[in-house]
Amino acid sequence: MTQVNNYQLLHHELAAEDPWRLDGNKFEQERHAQMLRLSLSQGPITNALEVGCAAGAFTEKLAPHCKQLTVIDVVPQAIARTRQRLKEPSHISWIVADVQQFSTRKLFDLIVVAEVLYYLEDIAAMRGAVCNLVNMLAPGGQLVFGSARDANCRRWGHVAGAETVMAILSETLIEAERLDCRGESANEDCLLARFQKPSF
Repeated sequence: MTQVNNYQLLHHELAAEDPWRLDGNKFEQERHAQMLRLSLSQGPITNALEVGCAAGAFTEKLAPHCKQLTVIDVVPQAIARTRQRLKEPSHISWIVADVQQFSTRKLFDLIVVAEVLYYLEDIAAMRGAVCNLVNMLAPGGQLVFGSARDANCRRWGHVAGAETVMAILSETLIEAERLDCRGESANEDCLLARFQKPSF
């Protein structure tokens, strides 16, 4: 699947009232509950980055726990829907940006990137995005990652999913926790993990 097709797919899916059934599906609710648990496992969050906000279902759960939160998404419609949903709290910065090009001088003590990287065109692009994120993670900081498994992602027309990206993350970060998250259908099968950047 090409990058252009991926963006068209995202625009189309975001037009739904409940994109990806993130609000109404028990599997998605459990996935978000576990992602939040992983995100809060090290205590209060000073400066967080959420990569890919979709329609804001997880952003709404994460935001109250962050002193500062930066939200990026490549699709302007996703940022607009999430801003409307959260009523634009002052501690959130909203940026339309691609994970591969986004940069800032800020260092984040938490980065959350879930169900995003498989939209990139190839493994080299995934590796570049991971490198970019790791560079923005503060020493000792946490990165919470989630994705459908490789097999499902390939079945959907993407190049790779969870296992591939987690192997890339493990090259520079320390995996602290991993869990399976499964629902009733074959599509409801993902891996979640919390990684830590070495403090030295």
